[in-house]
Amino acid sequence: MKITDVRPVVVDAFRANYVFVRIDTDEGLHGVGEGTLEVKELALAAAIEQLKPYLLGKDPFRTEHHVETLHRDSYWRTGPVLRSALAAVEAAMLDIKGKALGVPVYELLGGKHRDSIKCYANGWFAGARTPEEFASKARATVAQGFVALKWDPFGAAYMQIDRPQRNLSMDIMAAVREAVGPDIGLMIEGHGRFDVPTAIALARDIARFDPVWFEEPLPPDNIAALAEVRARAQVEIAAGERFFDPASFADAIARGAADYLQPDVSHVGGLLAAKRIAALADAAFLPICPHNPIGPVANAMTLHLAASASNVVWLETMVTDVPWRGEIAREETSLENGYMAIGNAPGLGVDIDLAACARHPYQRHDLRHYSGALTDIRPGEATSYFAAGSQAGAEPRAEEVK
Repeated sequence: MKITDVRPVVVDAFRANYVFVRIDTDEGLHGVGEGTLEVKELALAAAIEQLKPYLLGKDPFRTEHHVETLHRDSYWRTGPVLRSALAAVEAAMLDIKGKALGVPVYELLGGKHRDSIKCYANGWFAGARTPEEFASKARATVAQGFVALKWDPFGAAYMQIDRPQRNLSMDIMAAVREAVGPDIGLMIEGHGRFDVPTAIALARDIARFDPVWFEEPLPPDNIAALAEVRARAQVEIAAGERFFDPASFADAIARGAADYLQPDVSHVGGLLAAKRIAALADAAFLPICPHNPIGPVANAMTLHLAASASNVVWLETMVTDVPWRGEIAREETSLENGYMAIGNAPGLGVDIDLAACARHPYQRHDLRHYSGALTDIRPGEATSYFAAGSQAGAEPRAEEVK
């Protein structure tokens, strides 16, 4: 079997653009991958194009060899654009290999530990501004069966936070905790906003809401600084969505910088790299909670990691997406009692419709994280993309959901 084409596909997704890749072969099989990199989508598509000359004519079964060779020959060996491109083409090759062998990708990664994975909800807060609006949307999301909620309550703050915004943030967290009760997990997102003293002070303040974690309190550039925050914080720390290679995770583990590690399979170089990261964490008895807020192929990739790595304990799940997600992607994704099912179809179990993708071309989307517009994360017509099981009023499974 030989690779005959490698095509990046860029699709508008309202807050960003999905960046998929489709790899075709001379035996009629094709595979898909995703490396969606917010505000760097065109750079990523160009990087995938640069990998194409090497991949043409190659046997996709030699997946790891090709990824390692492309990594070596890039010379500039890391960074989000390169490693997201590698993740996308690796996933597409694994998809082809799984289809050819008639097995799910998780079988190529060592087999399955579980049939479903516990999810926390992200994006549930779309449009909320006041504590009352956050509380109302939190209650509605828990009614769908989710046992944990994540959001960023910090407005437009960066490095430091003024007293009015700090007080509003605390009021929002208090309203959500009161709305959902003590048994629902709350993850407080920082989006790398704060300096060290501000992060430590906020960690002290939010401890009263008994969160699962305080996520990415600092920018990702300095792991030693993150370790200082973790050492002085009174809550657990999660980090890693903007670490791009196993070495960064090894450093974070060695320094004791985080309690939960959050590799993104579409940014760390792929599923094989993510498995290495999971193994490093497992050796240190640390859990993995993959970063997973993007598109349908990345969601499928992350489900295969969740199936094959024993220390994955949470899956990030966006509760809605653009209404054309169902047009552009064929996916079988179901959520029941707060757990997302892991399918058994050969390959990744997802595909994209190129004609439908072409109907939603690239649109520029600026980052909303630090402008105060973060809750404008979804269009008004956003819809659920997963099939719902018997969720309404469901009780959480008998697991720790703190």
